[in-house]
Amino acid sequence: MKNLSLMKLSPKAKDIFDQINTENTKLGDLRSVAKDIKKDHELAMELWSTESYFARQLAILILDKKLLTQEVINQLDQDINKHPEDEKLQLIDWLMANQLAKDKKTVALMESWQNSKSSLQRRTFWYYQARLRWVGQTPPPNTEELLSFIEKEIENEVPEVQWAMNFTAAQIGVYQQEYRKICIALGERTGLYKDEMVAKNCTPNYLPDFINIQVAKLKK
Repeated sequence: MKNLSLMKLSPKAKDIFDQINTENTKLGDLRSVAKDIKKDHELAMELWSTESYFARQLAILILDKKLLTQEVINQLDQDINKHPEDEKLQLIDWLMANQLAKDKKTVALMESWQNSKSSLQRRTFWYYQARLRWVGQTPPPNTEELLSFIEKEIENEVPEVQWAMNFTAAQIGVYQQEYRKICIALGERTGLYKDEMVAKNCTPNYLPDFINIQVAKLKK
């Protein structure tokens, strides 16, 4: 499939693909290329068709967000699901941060995904709710509703969604002091990520630890 897709690429797309399709490619390299290209939806779709992880990361950066309908996103979702787990999560989170969160129409779509059949779209709903809190905006008035839902459903969710729900509770606990004790108690009750091994200099996902560490950093 990949070889067939490569044969169909335009010369421009083939040149860019050859430039970025190396083990040494970094996200900064992709951003530099994207800065030169700016927005080119047709080129993005060509690069996406290669099924290459780096090409798809670049494609996300140069997509035209105005053309991201629910139908288009569903297809991107299906394609992303075919990647290995680490690539899959990187791609969907990259899509949220670089495109979906930047347009009112796609934000409205994300806000409708709380009960989506797609686990990646449910993850995106929760990750976006977390993002609204850590970027310094006034949190929307849905915090109690979110926490009630998390309390009931987090232990039943698939791992990629469970992490995002937990991350939302973490950001609420850090940035909305009035809910901090509730979020810490949620972590203590579920015990999620309590025994997870954490790399040096990384913040644990266990809610009591995450919240206390991040709050202490904010006070410095």
